[in-house]
Amino acid sequence: MSSKASIRPVGTPYPAITDYAFLSDCHSLGMVARDGTLEWMCFHRFDNNPVFACMLDREQGGFFRVAPVAPSTITRRYLPDTNILETRFATDTGVITVTDCLPCWEDEREPGKIADIQPRHLFIRLVRCEQGEVEVAVTFSPRFDFGRTTPYLHPISDDLAVVFGGADSLLLHCNLGRLVSDAKGGCDSREVLKAGDRRELAIQWERPHRMKPARLDPEDLRTRVERTEAFWRSWASRCTYTGPHRDLVVRSLLVLKGLTYSDTGAIIAAGTTSLPEEVGGVRNWDYRFSWLRDSSVLIAALGMFGYRDEARRFARFLLTTTAGRTDELQILYGIGGERFLIETDLKALDGYKGSKPVRIGNGAFDQFQMDTYGELVGVMYNLVKRLDFSYEEQQSDPRMRFWMEFVKQVVDTAARRWNEPDDGIWETRGGRQHFVFSKVMAWLALDRGIILFERLPELKPDLDGWRRARDDVRRAIEAEGVDPETGAFVQAFGQKALDATALQILLTGFLPPDDPRVKATVERIDKELTREGHVYRYIERNDGLAGEEGTFTFCTLWLATSFAVMGDVERAEERLAKVLEYVSDLGLCAEEIDPVRREALGNTPQAFSHAGLIQAILAIEEAREARKKGVSAPAISPLQPEAPDMPPQPS
Repeated sequence: MSSKASIRPVGTPYPAITDYAFLSDCHSLGMVARDGTLEWMCFHRFDNNPVFACMLDREQGGFFRVAPVAPSTITRRYLPDTNILETRFATDTGVITVTDCLPCWEDEREPGKIADIQPRHLFIRLVRCEQGEVEVAVTFSPRFDFGRTTPYLHPISDDLAVVFGGADSLLLHCNLGRLVSDAKGGCDSREVLKAGDRRELAIQWERPHRMKPARLDPEDLRTRVERTEAFWRSWASRCTYTGPHRDLVVRSLLVLKGLTYSDTGAIIAAGTTSLPEEVGGVRNWDYRFSWLRDSSVLIAALGMFGYRDEARRFARFLLTTTAGRTDELQILYGIGGERFLIETDLKALDGYKGSKPVRIGNGAFDQFQMDTYGELVGVMYNLVKRLDFSYEEQQSDPRMRFWMEFVKQVVDTAARRWNEPDDGIWETRGGRQHFVFSKVMAWLALDRGIILFERLPELKPDLDGWRRARDDVRRAIEAEGVDPETGAFVQAFGQKALDATALQILLTGFLPPDDPRVKATVERIDKELTREGHVYRYIERNDGLAGEEGTFTFCTLWLATSFAVMGDVERAEERLAKVLEYVSDLGLCAEEIDPVRREALGNTPQAFSHAGLIQAILAIEEAREARKKGVSAPAISPLQPEAPDMPPQPS
C-alpha cells in the first residue's frame, strides 16, 4: 500500500490505527506511522513513560522523523519473518529506503530470553538512496513523560547530541547532514543523498546519571541490524505450522514474541495505551500489562508451535507472580510482577483524535474476577499437556512442587467462592453480577484441577469436594444461565442479555457442539450481537461506563472458531475473512473494529486478537481435514488441550 508523505507530523491528522507499525526488542517498544514517523517509544520497559508520544497528542507528544523533503509515494513492509520495518519513499527525483530496527538476539545461555546487549537500548534507522537523488530531512523532537517534559538538548558535535529531562536521557547519533538544535529540546538536519549513499542514525536511551555520550561506529549499527534480522528469521523458522495462512500465523507469533518482556517472560495485552474503543470517547485504557485472562491461550499458542521456552517462561512468571493468598489473586499484573497499578488520567493530552482521557495504569487491577481461577489452573494444565511437564519432573522440580501446592489452593478457592458475584471478564464498572462466563471458568478450574491432581494424592487434594463443587457449578449454569424462551446461554444469571463469552460454553468443552443450547447460543449471537459479520462483546449497556465501543476482534474470531468446531467450515471461513479485511498491510490486528466507519479501534497490536487469529485458523484447518476424512469436527477449541495422559503414580 502507498500514501503521500509530509515533512512533519505536528498539526497533521492522526494516522489510522492500522497505519502503525510495531517494533520491539522485548524490552523497548516503538510505533511507526505509515509516513515513517516514530510516534511512540518506550525504552527499557514497555510500561515506561514514552520519550515520543505523538500518537496521543500531535502538538505535545514528540516524534522522530526521517523522510524526503519533497512529496513522496510510500510503501512499507516488514523484512520477511522479522520485526524489522522497511519504508520506501519514491519522489520525482529518486528513491530512498529507511530501515527501522530495535536490535536484539537470543541469549545463548538461556533459551527464550533476549541477550543483554550493550548499549542495551538502541533504536536504529538505516537510510539508503536506491536511485536518483533525494533531499532527506531529519526532525528529532523528543518529549518525555507523555509530553509533560521538554528536555534540554546539548549538541556535542555535528553528528551527536544528548538530551536530558527527568528520569530519561537520549543520545542521538546522526551522520545525515549537520545537526542544528532548536529552542524546544530538539534538532533538525538535511542532506541530499545520491544513488548508493548510506547513512546511519540511532537513538540510545539511558538513565541520566549513567549516560556517557560516545559515538557509535556506523558499521557496528549495520551489523546489529543484520544480526537482528538473522535472529528473527531463525526464530520464525521454528514455527511448526505448515497449513493455510502460515504467513499470518508466523506474523502473529512474531507479535506475541515482541510483546514478551524478556526479563520476566511476561506477555503484555497490547503495545499501547489509550487508543480508543470509540473515537472521541472515554473508553481508553492502558494495556501494557499482563492479564491472566490471556494467559492459557497465549501459552498454548506458543507451546504448540514449537516455542516452548517462551511459553514456559510466561507460565513461570504467572505462577511466581500470582503466588500467595489465593483470595488476593489479581486479574492483571505489571510486567515485573507489580500488583499496584494505580490508574491516572493525563488531562493535558489531546488523546488520539481527541479521545480523552489518556490513561496510564489500570484501575481494574483490584477487581474480583472468578475467571482468574480457571485461567491460572489452565496455565498449569497447559504446562502438563502442551509443554510436557512429566510426572517425574513435577516430583523432582522444587518450583513445580511449590506451584502445584499453590494451584491446589486456587482450586480449593474456586470450590469455595464459585457462587459469589464478580466483576466479570470485561472489567465492567457497573457492579458485581453472577456472570455465566465466570461460572464456566470456575467449573473449568475444578474440572482441570481434578484431572491434574488425581495423580498427585500426596498433595492431599480434596477431590471429592471438588467433584461436588464442579457438579454444583454445572447445575447452576444450566439452570440459571439459560434463557428459557430461546434456549441460549446469557450474560448473567436471571438475565436475557447476550454476551459473546457464552461461546466459551462450547470452546472450553463445557458442552458438546451438538447440544441444542450450544446451537441456540451460537445462532443467537450470530444474529443479535453481530453487525456486518463482526461480533460485539455485549450490546445491552449496564457496565458503568459512558460511550460506545466497536466490535471485539477476538469475539468475532471466537465465533469463527465455534462454527469450525461445529463443523460449519463455510461460515467459519466467512467470519475469518471479515477479520482479515481489517488486518493491516503489515499483518497486525487491533483490539476492535468499527464495521460502520470501517476502521480499526483500540490498542494495537493486541495479543488476544493475534491468539484468536491463530485459534480460528487452526480450528478451520482441523474442521476442513475432519470433513475430508468423514469424521466429526474437534469437540473443543484447538488451543484447549484434551485431558493430559499422565502416567499412574508409582507405588
